Amino acid sequence: MWFILALLSALFAALTSIFAKVGIENVDSHLGTAIRTMVVVVVAWAMVFITHAQGGIGDISKKSWIFLILSGLATGASWLCYYKAIQIGDVSKVVPVDKLSVIFTLIMAFIFLHEKFTPKSVIGCILIAAGTLFMVL
Repeated sequence: MWFILALLSALFAALTSIFAKVGIENVDSHLGTAIRTMVVVVVAWAMVFITHAQGGIGDISKKSWIFLILSGLATGASWLCYYKAIQIGDVSKVVPVDKLSVIFTLIMAFIFLHEKFTPKSVIGCILIAAGTLFMVL
């Protein structure tokens, strides 16, 4: 199931890029990011209430709150940079560079989460980096 959800995530991320490029035309990138964020907030809270998950708010630990807030700040920074990048650049070049996040994630998962960094991971990172360079040059 995780694989299907990951593929759907990739599909929706692709649609996000295409829709955003068209939508951001003649709109300040920060304003566009704020509008997108408001839609995400409404949809996310709707899902919380549809699934009756709102009761779990009081059970969230202080550590989880801190890291969820940090994740939100990182997401916001990412979106602000991304929207400005697609506004001034070609989506077909911005998106591959953005996907270098896979490499950064693997490295940080190794350092901070002590996940395995295997020869297969190293080769995958090299191929992602090479593919990105190939696509943007």
